Amino acid sequence: MCKECGCGGENHKENKKVVEVLTKVLDANDRQAQENREHFEEYGVYAINLMSSPGAGKTSLIEATIEALGDSLKIGVIEGDLETDLDAQRVRSKGAPAVQINTGSACHLDAFMVHKGIHQLPLKDLDLVFIENVGNLVCPASYDVGAHLNVVLLSVTEGADKPEKYPVMFRHADLLVITKIDLIPYVDFSIESAIRSARKVKPGMDVIALSCKTKEGLEDWLDYLKFKVRMNRRALR
Repeated sequence: MCKECGCGGENHKENKKVVEVLTKVLDANDRQAQENREHFEEYGVYAINLMSSPGAGKTSLIEATIEALGDSLKIGVIEGDLETDLDAQRVRSKGAPAVQINTGSACHLDAFMVHKGIHQLPLKDLDLVFIENVGNLVCPASYDVGAHLNVVLLSVTEGADKPEKYPVMFRHADLLVITKIDLIPYVDFSIESAIRSARKVKPGMDVIALSCKTKEGLEDWLDYLKFKVRMNRRALR
């Protein structure tokens, strides 16, 4: 874990100091996040923060979305990973601009990292920007990156009780996307149980279940995106 998250500190004095530092970091981050949102809105762009554990399918969902929407919505991506630009390469191969942010030892993106990515995207040509956060179900929830919507992915290979085990992440999310539902016949997973678990943490939470491989449920996701982008445009008029 990265030191900015306050991991570590074994005595009361150290913990108190960590809390004070973290509070200052988060305050500064929140100010930058609001600037990020305003910058997106200046160009009429809707921004979505995608969060999940590693391997839940964030990049696959972005790829499937780009392919399905074609030119109807122009998409850009800010990719967050500790190392490599492999995910950004995958996105670019689908024809969308992508900026890679390597965080090194940091286990999340923050608003300052995203700010750098914003200025490397052609916002004037875009309708929607995905911010693919670092794979982690803990730290990204604490950092506002300046998106309009927080989405958490949960794959059927992870377990239906994840929302109750990681409540902060799921409480901060506006939408739960259950991924890889084509694998349900081969794993012990109940969509209904996962939804109950999520709504214990956040009552009324929106949920979409889909498979990027078979495309089952993908149309629900695309309709959701189109609706959100349309509402954002109306709000900015």
